[in-house]
Amino acid sequence: MASDRILFVTGRLAEQALTKMLAGLSDELNFSYEIKVLGISVAALMHADWVSQRLEVKDKFDRIVLPGWCGGDTEQLSVQYGTGVERGPKDLRNLPEFLCGRSDPSPDLSSYDVEILAEINHAPLLTDSEIVSAAEKYRDAGADIIDLGCVPGESWDRVGDVTRILCECGFRVSIDSFDRREVESAVAHGAELVLSCNGSNIEWLKPLGAEVVVIPDQVRDMSSLRESVRELEDAGVPFRIDPVLEPIGFGFAESLSRYFEVRRHWPAAQLMMGIGNLTELTEVDTAGINVLLAGICQELQINSVLTTEVINWAGSAVHEFDLARRLVKHSVSKGVLPKHVDSQLVMLRDPKLLEMGEDALDDLARRLKDPNFRIFVERGEIHVMNRDGYWRGSDAYDLFAKIIADSPIDDQSHAFYLGYEFAKAVTALTLGKQYMQDEALSWGFLTVPEKSIRDRRQKDPDVS
Repeated sequence: MASDRILFVTGRLAEQALTKMLAGLSDELNFSYEIKVLGISVAALMHADWVSQRLEVKDKFDRIVLPGWCGGDTEQLSVQYGTGVERGPKDLRNLPEFLCGRSDPSPDLSSYDVEILAEINHAPLLTDSEIVSAAEKYRDAGADIIDLGCVPGESWDRVGDVTRILCECGFRVSIDSFDRREVESAVAHGAELVLSCNGSNIEWLKPLGAEVVVIPDQVRDMSSLRESVRELEDAGVPFRIDPVLEPIGFGFAESLSRYFEVRRHWPAAQLMMGIGNLTELTEVDTAGINVLLAGICQELQINSVLTTEVINWAGSAVHEFDLARRLVKHSVSKGVLPKHVDSQLVMLRDPKLLEMGEDALDDLARRLKDPNFRIFVERGEIHVMNRDGYWRGSDAYDLFAKIIADSPIDDQSHAFYLGYEFAKAVTALTLGKQYMQDEALSWGFLTVPEKSIRDRRQKDPDVS
């Protein structure tokens, strides 16, 4: 089968590294190529309009690959050259993955089996607008049902009105209360699910016509749970069983075993798990907890979870579980590990680290002819270079002092830029993250894109 013929467009500084990389990749991935070096040192400063005026393509190519930072409209270039023109990766070290990825589409993570109930805690203490705003935030994060958490020992007179408002806004609503007036009013105004049902309230819940979450009378009293389930089945009341997840140090492992027991005893029943008892009550970042619990839910067919975002470290727990339930659904249904599928939940560190290596950095430093600083982070150090020198170290203050001694910085904005990039570089060095100059550090789905210095340049770059 004929291989692709690809034209790679680059600048003078990247030519050597690109040539070296393509020499090995072309045989491995079965493509032929040519490299066109345009009259610019820094390939990242190219713009599509500028390329259009300077790139001549006389031969036929299946694809033209521009530097990843190249701005402008590549569609116009595709029309001009009569073939597909695309941006490559922003970091040349990602070129192998980029070329391999064309025939390896991202997995479909649109499916999930586990429903999310997101609780608005102490809802009676909030205004109507605050409750609607919280519900919208949860829905945007992936919640399927908004749970109104009431205040134990108090009775909320407006629960019916608030339930109606949420339902009119298109929300599905559950009510979390043992107070009869609160529950009856919420159900009358559209709440579809009641948390929770046990021997203390089962008699007045049965005629309401709402689905209930059934729990033991006492957390470890499985006999009471079986009795309540029997009564609900006899009365024809829809229910979900929650044997109650307990916090670490208070019976966590044993409570997990009860979910296995419940699933064996009721193989077709709807189950629910209140995962907030772990995410809210364990002082640790919650993404890993959510993936682990989502995996348990997927394998045990626990059909819904109750979670919330009260404490600060659990401030994105709903979105985390939404991503986690999709990841584990893919893993279990496809029989694959939940690895190298989606990295949005890798936040503290990064999935991989790329390095230029000692020789490549030395070579680049020797060939630089302009005053602009290039910054790299690898092998435990920050590496900075321009035409005046090559500096390296792990202490940003010491490094900056050495740099300004050899390459004075008179421009305040340039000094600010260097300090800003150093702050990101030190963070990457500390956490073992991938640093890429002018790019935001990756924090998974929490990443906030930055407008880089390249975005601020004019279309016509300096080609000196």
